[in-house]
Amino acid sequence: METRKIGSLEVSLVGLGCNNFGGRIDEAATKAVVDAAIDAGITLFDTADVYGGGGASETLLGKALGDRRSSVIVATKFGMPMGEGKAGAAPAYVRAACEDSLRRLGTDVIDLYQQHAPDPSVPVEDTVAALQGLQAEGKIREFGCSNFTPEMIDAAPQHASVQNELSLLRRRGDAELLAACERNDLAILPYFPLASGMLTGKYVRGEAPPDGTRRPACPPTGSRRR
Repeated sequence: METRKIGSLEVSLVGLGCNNFGGRIDEAATKAVVDAAIDAGITLFDTADVYGGGGASETLLGKALGDRRSSVIVATKFGMPMGEGKAGAAPAYVRAACEDSLRRLGTDVIDLYQQHAPDPSVPVEDTVAALQGLQAEGKIREFGCSNFTPEMIDAAPQHASVQNELSLLRRRGDAELLAACERNDLAILPYFPLASGMLTGKYVRGEAPPDGTRRPACPPTGSRRR
């Protein structure tokens, strides 16, 4: 497996998105997927506190990794609503959300901690300062952002990565995004790179989607929040 750099992190070229853990698949299926990914040479596992509902994806990922935790890179995210008063990027919440994710993952450090969405109510420099504080304390190794515009990336070049939707079907603004990442030396983690399966060949025009696929339950690309 080829590798790439995200800040100081060395990660497999292909990463595993864990947004189905605890939602569409249970604990046993999660472990089977994680085992297969590790056997294939994948070292990057990307989750979020909201995936699976109530932190389920983080919890199941932590259990599935078990004593293999130190041999992989775990990325997670904060900022999407997790309950009353639990959302956004205010410094106090960033710290609280990080502690919750550490507990659910069963680890003492998050390799890549990402702001899941912009929070216009909080100056980005305040959020970055909170993340740098967690980094200095050894609770996170690198931090990144998700769903940021090129202008937002330029305003916060301290991030190590940006995770935005990008695929052959979703190319809107890709040139500007790539240019901003190059200017600021940020790695890009594209999400939905296969457009929720549309680019795998499993869907055929004029035919019903195969049983068990997730595309029928997904709204059109660009209309859902991740």
